[in-house]
Amino acid sequence: MSAVKRFFSSPRFAVAGASNDTHKFGYKILAWYHEHSLPVTPLNPRAAQINLPSRAYDTVPSPAGLPSPAQTSLSVVTPPIVTLQLLKEAHSVGIPAVWLQPGTFDEEVLDYAQSHFEAVIAGDGGRGSEGWCVLVDGDEGLEAAGIQWTSQRL
Repeated sequence: MSAVKRFFSSPRFAVAGASNDTHKFGYKILAWYHEHSLPVTPLNPRAAQINLPSRAYDTVPSPAGLPSPAQTSLSVVTPPIVTLQLLKEAHSVGIPAVWLQPGTFDEEVLDYAQSHFEAVIAGDGGRGSEGWCVLVDGDEGLEAAGIQWTSQRL
């Protein structure tokens, strides 16, 4: 839980793999941050905006496009081959913490993440059957980090 606390101690968040497809986890995870009134930026190199029912978010193509990467924790929802390159860029711009959703990493990705970031949430643990997931474990993580949030409509 210490990595989760560190992750949520950042003042900003980003979702790599954010999507306009409401069935994809990139959409659902962006929506989770929005619903919890957390400052979030979607990363998507092909879409200029991600549209939620109550708000459109402008995207940035990669971690280098974030306004304050050293103050941003990154949720990752990309395939492992994309995740590795994404993490290399995230590290190069100073992102301190990453949350690798189930299915986004393999052993090589996990090894890289654990050796290059202050906090990594991935793999076994959490309350979900597939490991740590923001959708399942995020509320508890916010509470553990002492983050006050207000619910807003999707």
